[in-house]
Amino acid sequence: MDFFESKESLTAIEWILRGIVSFIFLLIAAKFLGQRSISQLRFLDFILALTLGNIIAHPLSDEELGLKGSMITTIVLIVLYIATTWLGLKWPFFKRYLDPSPITLIKQGLIQFENLSKARISIDYLFSELRKEKVEDVQKVALALWEPGGTISVFMDTPYQPVTPANLKLETQPFTILRPIIVDGKVDMSILQEIGKDTGWLLTPIAPISNIQEVSLAIVENETVRVFSRAKG
Repeated sequence: MDFFESKESLTAIEWILRGIVSFIFLLIAAKFLGQRSISQLRFLDFILALTLGNIIAHPLSDEELGLKGSMITTIVLIVLYIATTWLGLKWPFFKRYLDPSPITLIKQGLIQFENLSKARISIDYLFSELRKEKVEDVQKVALALWEPGGTISVFMDTPYQPVTPANLKLETQPFTILRPIIVDGKVDMSILQEIGKDTGWLLTPIAPISNIQEVSLAIVENETVRVFSRAKG
């Protein structure tokens, strides 16, 4: 375990072990941080990402820096992150500092130029984001908001929203989703349990194939199974 401590030099094996331990440690740390810090970087998440990156990176390139100190510092920062997030839920003013309210960029087809300066974005960037949302005319936008996570939420005015079956009062089928139940001959048992079936039930819908291991891909929708391809034997 000498690779944890600072040394004048590390052997190749010690460098490898230090890299493996750091990688596993970061996986565990990311799990504790939660999905929000991974999906989108907000103010607090951005600061933490920069700090953790530097703390772990240095011991991986400098043998004179011990890995133990970096891991302890990382644990302290994770605890502080969780505590800060919890305080943000308890204290509204603290939450507003960490996650400020969205800034209105467009309202009823009119660009709020003074708010563009608050969000520190340009007209060109705004129109670029609108094009990504397939918006060709700003006057069709009822509301556009600059979110704390650095994204723009666009809501079209009512006349320009897509027509849905609900608008036309049409009868629709219940929502279903296609899921792979067999991949490369391996059955997803969690899906089978969800629909209340067993592997023996699969033999009928995949016929004339008699062996599940010969199926490379099969999907299920409700209780309907479709075989898309077969493994080459």
